Order: sequence, then structure tokens, then C-alpha cells
Amino acid sequence: MSEPESFKDPSDAGLTRRRLMSLAATATGAIGSTVLDLPARAEEKTTVPTDRIEKLLPGFRRSRIKTSGAEINIVVKGEGAPLLLLHGHPQTLVCWHKVAPKLAERFTVVLADLRGYGDSSKPDGGRDSIAYSKREMARDQVEVMRALGFSRFHAAGHDRGGRVLHRLLLDHPAAVTRAAVLDIAPTATMYAKVTKDFAMRYMWWFFLSQPAPLPETLIGNNLDFYLQAHISKQNKTPGAIDPVALAEYRRCYTAETLHAVCEDYRAAAGIDLVHDAADADKRIACPLLALWGEKGVVGSTYDVPATWREKATDVRGESLPCGHYLPEEAPELVIDRLSAFFT
Repeated sequence: MSEPESFKDPSDAGLTRRRLMSLAATATGAIGSTVLDLPARAEEKTTVPTDRIEKLLPGFRRSRIKTSGAEINIVVKGEGAPLLLLHGHPQTLVCWHKVAPKLAERFTVVLADLRGYGDSSKPDGGRDSIAYSKREMARDQVEVMRALGFSRFHAAGHDRGGRVLHRLLLDHPAAVTRAAVLDIAPTATMYAKVTKDFAMRYMWWFFLSQPAPLPETLIGNNLDFYLQAHISKQNKTPGAIDPVALAEYRRCYTAETLHAVCEDYRAAAGIDLVHDAADADKRIACPLLALWGEKGVVGSTYDVPATWREKATDVRGESLPCGHYLPEEAPELVIDRLSAFFT
């Protein structure tokens, strides 16, 4: 395969795309056949490729809903009880593409891009990155579901989406009937129990939260490499990341998104901890399912159910034989566990 121009080192430092990908694979583990399939940087900002979305999520209807602080991109399909699914970083709503179509046979499935991600708007963070506090991001999702006619609903969140869901459960306890969090422990717990091993393996928690424009400048020099390396580091199932989905992640991972992502992590390391401390005595009232990858950092660092029993009154959970990206690495198991829990 020839070297696309988008991967040439603009500083002439001598690292070609192939060399960069080799370094990433050596350091973090490749993601199967997708290693050389990232789309060109020319696709930095395009209109939504409806054919790609249709291939990944056939029959889902796309919409854009204005909330009090953002405009949220969603896709919807199905009938039955409403089920909101929230993605993580560095992905978009299409991370559920192996799971959502099957769940839509039983539920009204709503997939949403978090504010700052995917095709949702990316408002200014403001002082203390307040616009990317999980409180504001959670408010978006409650308003989205109300706009669709759902005052109460089930919800599941992976990674950053799980953190948004945690705050949603505290701020809007009457909105969610049952909730599932995928491959996370509570944010405050994780920061309070940082070890050297965790800091090395989750370095982006401490790098992305640095003051602007440090992380934006360094990562923005080669978004392709960073996206590839980040996904490779956490995926433990070679070939699990569909090339079409990967192309969507890269299409949406623009300089504007990167800044919003950094604001998300800055909020998590700052204002979110303030909110969590104020609500330290609150407990999640609805039934909570915790799923995590047995090969991932969270599962090997924490007793995941125990961390959630400190935050909720009704907790059950289990590990799945995969890494961090449960909906893409172990979709059939995720479908089974979510279907049983939400039915």
C-alpha cells in the first residue's frame, strides 16, 4: 500500500505513516486488519456519510435535537421500552453498531453523540470547562429523551458515556428505570486511588486534562496516529474494530472535537470532582448493571462491583472476556446481558 500524503510527517522529522503505525503496534498492540485503514486527513470535516451510517446502523432514523446547551445528533430505531445508549472516547454513537440493531428488535433504541463528540455540537467550554461537566452533558440526554416523548427510560453508557450516565442518575433519579455502565469505575474513586501502574496505562486522563493548548497542539500534530494508538492500546480483540466504524471515528475526530475532548477530561479532573464531592452521600436508586472487560485496565485495577456498591443500592455485574471496547469486542454477550437486564 502506498503512503497517503496525509500521513507524511509535516515537520520532516523522518517518521512516515508506516513507521508511526509500527511504533504504535509495537507499543500497544494492533487492532487487526484496520491498522492501515484510517481515512485520509482530507476528510477532516465532511457532511455525514449517510451510506456509511446506513451500512453500520441499517434502518435507524437520524435526527438533531436542540437542548438548552447544545445540539445533539441521534439515531433511533425500534419499538418497545426506550433505551438510551451513550458512547465513549474516542468514538461516536456508531460504536454500538454490532449491538443496537438486535436490541432494536425489543426496545426503542436511541443512540446519541455526546456533546463535543461525533456530529453533535461543540460549545465553548467556559470557565472550569463547565460546559463539559457531566452535569451539563447529562442534561443534554434527559432533554433529548423528553423531546422524543420519553420521560422515563433505560440507559447504558460505555466509557465517557458511562460517566455521563452516572451523573444523570444522580441529578435526574426519576428519569431512568434501569442503568448499565460498561468498563468504568466511578470517576472520583479512580482519581482517589491512583497508582503508578494506573497512571501509566491511563495516561490520557492526566495528559488531556492539562491546560490548553498543550494537549491540543501535540495531539493535533498527528490526529491519525493518536486515534490509532489510543484504540490499539485498549482493544484486546484483534479485528474487532470494523474499518467502516473506524473511518467514522476518524471523520469525526477533528481539531474541534479534540479540543472538546480535552475539555471533557479537564471537567472530569476538576468541576466533576467538585460535583461528586457534594453528592458523596447520594446513592443511585435504580437497579445498576456493571459490565467490564476482564483484559482491560479497569477490571484488573479495581473490584468493579464493590466500587459501584459504594454509589448504588442495587448492583449486579460481571466481567466479559475482552478488553475495553465491550460493544465491539464482545457484542453477542453485551446483547445478551443488556437484553436480560432491561427486559
